[in-house]
Amino acid sequence: MPSSAEIQLEINDNHVAVLTLAAPDRRNAFVPDMARALVEACEEIDRNPDVGAVVVRALGASFCSGAHRELLASAGKDPARPDNYELLQLTYRAFTRVGELLPPTIAAVRGHAVGAGLNLMLATDLRIISESAKIISGFARIGIHPGGGNFLLVSRVAGREVAAGLSLFAQDIDGQRAAAIGLAWEAVPEAEVEPRALEIAATVAGDPELARAAARSFRAELGPPAVGWPAALEMEKGVQMWSLRRREL
Repeated sequence: MPSSAEIQLEINDNHVAVLTLAAPDRRNAFVPDMARALVEACEEIDRNPDVGAVVVRALGASFCSGAHRELLASAGKDPARPDNYELLQLTYRAFTRVGELLPPTIAAVRGHAVGAGLNLMLATDLRIISESAKIISGFARIGIHPGGGNFLLVSRVAGREVAAGLSLFAQDIDGQRAAAIGLAWEAVPEAEVEPRALEIAATVAGDPELARAAARSFRAELGPPAVGWPAALEMEKGVQMWSLRRREL
């Protein structure tokens, strides 16, 4: 399958698409080209009717450390400047597009999932996480407001209390704690994360048509929260832009 330098896409014999973040030198932090490549890979997956499940993984010691600091710094200098606004919007689009994939999705999380990386992890339908992983909202730690619908994403997976602890009060948790509070399906030793995610994905991927129909019903039947993800993203965007400029000043 087509791959870019920083997003790799492969489809295995079990009809599972493996999407790999491949920028370990910067801990898989999002930059515009990487975000575009992730969106394009998602489009490729949805066009391929033989894909029955997707595993999102990463190379190196971190799953994803969020948006690259240079991207945030540029936005902070002039948040309303059209190109800065669009580049940050592209990062949001990368993980929202993962959340729209037609097949069911699993995140295989090792190392750190921070900020936009946490959002990416939560965009999937299921999460397999290493026991030693670090889950960090991260926004408050660097003086900016959460973005990308982070409050909504955390709460819809694990509830209001977890959203308050992680994102409002900036508490960090490890993989074992994440599984215990419902933020992940299983916490396993690091070497077992990808194999376990692939094993679970393969249970449904062999019948791609049924898997896609089931994923559609699963998401629809759970019902939208009080505020939908698009509305939550827009609600946070303006305040996050203000906080980026405030930090720069």
